[in-house]
Amino acid sequence: MTEHQSREKFATQMDSALLADLRALAKAEGRQLQSLVEEAVGKLLETRQEAKTEPDFEMLMKRNHDRYASVFKKLAK
Repeated sequence: MTEHQSREKFATQMDSALLADLRALAKAEGRQLQSLVEEAVGKLLETRQEAKTEPDFEMLMKRNHDRYASVFKKLAK
């Protein structure tokens, strides 16, 4: 997130032990709790997006392999 993006407050709930560990990590790293939450949410969204697009990539690779198998065999020689 860049400095120029707007911020919005929201409230949520979290397991007490998990929140305590998160607060301890923020303190140990000298960071604000919100920066760790933003980092975690950002990585979660990125991971889910990658997982969503990965099967499409695999399908395209298989389709191209099947379609151009003879060309790949000739190139391998």
